[in-house]
Amino acid sequence: QAQLVESGGGLVQAGDSLRLSCAASGRTTSSYVGGYAMGWFRQAPGKEREFVAAISWSGESTYYADSVKGRFTIVRDNAKNSVYLQMNSLKPEDTAVYYCAADLRSYRYATPSTPKEYRYWGQGTQVTVSS
Repeated sequence: QAQLVESGGGLVQAGDSLRLSCAASGRTTSSYVGGYAMGWFRQAPGKEREFVAAISWSGESTYYADSVKGRFTIVRDNAKNSVYLQMNSLKPEDTAVYYCAADLRSYRYATPSTPKEYRYWGQGTQVTVSS
């Protein structure tokens, strides 16, 4: 089994930046992370979990939700078994618990964007943006 652990959440003001990290462990090697598409999702109270961003296992393809496009950037470091979400120009509506997810993919450009497409999930990290 693989484990994903998120970190980097916190309380910030509107317009600030945060960088979330997701570290993969367990059955991990550089090839493991290399074969897994990684994604970030978020869930606000009373709302469904929604897609934020995804990156292919090769790192060559990324995909973003319209609501974060131009403000958030997803990157990965396969040597460190990690993926990051750089969040700039944060807004109060970005407040949510942010989850990291992973799923094995053969297609090097795959960037799955729905929760059901991911097998492994982290426990989440809270991001709160005050106005």
